[in-house]
Amino acid sequence: LDFYGDFDGVRQAFYDFVSNIPFYGFAALCIDHAEVQALIPRVSDRRVVTYGMSPQADIRAIGIEAEADGARFDVSITDRITGEPRLLKGLRLPMHGHHNVQNALAAVAVGHEMGIEDETLRAALAGFAGVKRRFTKTGEVGGITVIDDYGHHPVEIQAVLSAARTATRRNVIAVVQPHRFTRLRDLFDDFCTCFNDADTVVVAPVYPAGETPIAGIDRDALIQGLRSRGHRHVLAIDGRDDLAALTREIARDGDYVICLGAGDITAWANALPDEIAQDAGSPAEAGGKG
Repeated sequence: LDFYGDFDGVRQAFYDFVSNIPFYGFAALCIDHAEVQALIPRVSDRRVVTYGMSPQADIRAIGIEAEADGARFDVSITDRITGEPRLLKGLRLPMHGHHNVQNALAAVAVGHEMGIEDETLRAALAGFAGVKRRFTKTGEVGGITVIDDYGHHPVEIQAVLSAARTATRRNVIAVVQPHRFTRLRDLFDDFCTCFNDADTVVVAPVYPAGETPIAGIDRDALIQGLRSRGHRHVLAIDGRDDLAALTREIARDGDYVICLGAGDITAWANALPDEIAQDAGSPAEAGGKG
């Protein structure tokens, strides 16, 4: 909104982008999103392929199963002209979360339209190494898995924590460093309700990113907002120096500690396994793929 001014500006930008696709191109659109679905009749003169979880999608994920190291699913592909469906079976994605399956569907949609063979698509998804700072495992110590994620917007945070819920049957501990005072102010209500999938939320001071502090918009305000909206376990830390000791106190074998933010919390996440291990007197296991 800083760039487009308001949501109408965002809508217009999407419309302009799709409208400028040349005759030999196509748009892959996520039909799960109401705004994107509403765009489809406005671009009826363009070639469109839809993807998502919806039964109305041309490229649709079915039978999604969460596994220890990601997700397994099939894809139903429906021809938009004939309406004939076919099944692409046994896809495996080494990433957790429905949002990542949704992203994989976008890749399948493009690959299918480009004529890429099923086996190539299957192998590409299975070998995907992920994106840096997107559910990146930085290490494991005492059965506690530490994850680094760039998520700093409420929608991102909610998706990451939902993915973490599928990755463990134990507790999910979110450690958040809010990024920018203006973002926390403008999306405050959303921040106060996006942590429901975390059993514990640990809130650090706001990373200013060059901004001047805003009165009443800070770590303590977010903590109060979370508690007032019903979150049962919200804790405060003053910074990185507090995190290892707190993690040792509250985390147990099988728990996931998810470090969230666009600031220097990434350094905290990368150092945390070794810092926990030093406190415990045992070595940390190195991180792997997200």
